[in-house]
Amino acid sequence: MALAILVITAIIGIVAAIALKGSHQAALPEPVSRQLPQNIDMAIHNARFYEVREGTAVWELVAKQAEYDKNGDVANLSDIRMEFARTATAGAITVTAAQGTYSSKSRNVALRGKVHVVTETGVIFDTETVDYVAARSLFRTSDKVAFRQQRLTLTARGMELDVKSQKARFLKDVDAGVAGSKSHR
Repeated sequence: MALAILVITAIIGIVAAIALKGSHQAALPEPVSRQLPQNIDMAIHNARFYEVREGTAVWELVAKQAEYDKNGDVANLSDIRMEFARTATAGAITVTAAQGTYSSKSRNVALRGKVHVVTETGVIFDTETVDYVAARSLFRTSDKVAFRQQRLTLTARGMELDVKSQKARFLKDVDAGVAGSKSHR
């Protein structure tokens, strides 16, 4: 009888050890070296970038993920929210995009995929690509742009938006409408 209890206890111990070891192995994450592309040196979740001029933050960019390539100059970003601070002459601007790149050398940001721009005064732009040129504080695109402000709607191919003055220039194929009437330019 004692031998039977000893054998049953040993079997239960072996089954428990196998079950515990198996559950720990299943929970281990995939090694980081297999998760990232080969040219990536570092990946950061919930990354924040800032541009500061004369001690004041000009903009803040938050990305769910930032991956730096080996040359250290460009970060590939995903799920982006970029916020420009209010200035003495213009209100705040918020930009969202699915992905993009940030160059630490030039401070330029290339935004790609469902780019949505909203100003504090209620102006809205939607496009697929926008480049922020830091040296000129300028958004620029050659893609189709949809613009809305109160009763005005406008589509165009290509746009430049000066961040400081928030004045936009539409480049070609402009089609505008105001509260039911339509005009072409």
